[in-house]
Amino acid sequence: MSGSGAAGRCTGARPEEHWLYPVSVSREHPQLPLGLALRDSARFESYYAGNNDEVVAALRAVAQGDGDSPVFIAGQTGLGKSHLLQAACRAAAQHGLTTAYLPLQELHAMSAEVLDGLEHMQLVCVDDIDAIAGQDAWETAVFDLFNRMRAAGNALLFAAACKPAECGLALPDLVTRLGWGPVFTLKPLDESRLQAALGLRARGRGLELPDDTAQFLLKRIPRDLPSVFDLFDRLDEASMIEQRRLTIPFVKSVLGIS
Repeated sequence: MSGSGAAGRCTGARPEEHWLYPVSVSREHPQLPLGLALRDSARFESYYAGNNDEVVAALRAVAQGDGDSPVFIAGQTGLGKSHLLQAACRAAAQHGLTTAYLPLQELHAMSAEVLDGLEHMQLVCVDDIDAIAGQDAWETAVFDLFNRMRAAGNALLFAAACKPAECGLALPDLVTRLGWGPVFTLKPLDESRLQAALGLRARGRGLELPDDTAQFLLKRIPRDLPSVFDLFDRLDEASMIEQRRLTIPFVKSVLGIS
């Protein structure tokens, strides 16, 4: 994995954001499997923690080279698990650490050999660990990677829809190791915090979101984080073209909702 890889930066991507795999381990860019990229919006600054501030603090500490490891994050779909792991990867790279992000939901159909050599990364973020439940080769490969990472003194972050003992993993020693560090469960945001999260995302795109428009959206849009980000991508593009504020009539016309 080390050395100068054959692949480079994706066309048109900003230097810190989208890289193919393998790339040189330059301590600047997270390693990603072929065709995958860290989402531009996946930063700690764009995540509204609400009552999940303890989780964010733990991940920030790991990304800075401190804190406990491993850290395991559980939570239902749409609460931002992938966002937080990618944010940790990006923050760690910005602190000069070598990092890798592994979304197992997208990788488990591949050979588990993709994990070979990753123990040399100072931080590895393993997303969707529950996606490999019952796959002996993958469970063994993650178990072995865990042991190699610990021996090398490097850090691991994991995320899944459920806590380690509830993921359906067949390898008992892997389940045990996943619980060696802090295990957090992300809490859904209540209505007021959801509105604050919308406002944070809007400000991050340079948009003004009036309270009445935010309340209108909350009654009509999915509450998961990816959907919210996609929505503001659309609104941002439309507002730039039409030079419009995010009023309710404008939002209705762009999103086709009533």
